[in-house]
Amino acid sequence: MKSFFYKMGLTKERFYQFTVIGLGRFGTSVAITLERLGCSVLAIDEDEKKVEELKDYVSFAKVANATNINALRDAGVQNSDVVIIAIANDIQSSVLATLLVKELGVKYVVAKAVNDAHGKILEKIGADLVVFPEKESGELLAQRLVVPNIIDFMELSANVKIFEVKTSPHLVGKTLEDLQLRRKYSLNILAIHRGGDIIINPHPDERIEAEDILYIVGTLDSLNKLLMVENI
Repeated sequence: MKSFFYKMGLTKERFYQFTVIGLGRFGTSVAITLERLGCSVLAIDEDEKKVEELKDYVSFAKVANATNINALRDAGVQNSDVVIIAIANDIQSSVLATLLVKELGVKYVVAKAVNDAHGKILEKIGADLVVFPEKESGELLAQRLVVPNIIDFMELSANVKIFEVKTSPHLVGKTLEDLQLRRKYSLNILAIHRGGDIIINPHPDERIEAEDILYIVGTLDSLNKLLMVENI
């Protein structure tokens, strides 16, 4: 699986309060996935119809002009841990919204770019992470913001995926039998990438080592439960 291209890396810090500005396909996907993962999401767009369509799927949905700092402040954007600027195909509004959100003191700002030049501008004005929608799915971005250990995934069906996951010191020395992934989480480890080797269909007695990359098959919800409980 090919890893997505990031201009800047994610931290290991966990986030729970999110704002998504711009409810096109990408922004809507991010907002719904974050809410599914147990986060509180404020969704904002100028289009009342888009806000109305999403309001039942997120904690809060408001109509607001993202290029007006007073409107953003009134909506409560400054209370978010992370703001995702997902404004589509309007570079001027995207840049201004990013500047205003940073001015409001938001700790971590993710901004969607439509091309490399747009991305460079967003970086220079303070975006902490720049993403490109043609290389980044909203679902994966949301998951990585909540649990950054996920490197990538490949879809097998609408619900089932193969996830590429970095392990953590918490798991070093444990065997696959110890984890009981199939019984507890309905997940299976297909392979372990260790150094220059790939262990296919690893034995239950295989012990996890530092720097291992795990290839896990299952649903996003099941994987998220594993990541939260086992602190991978």
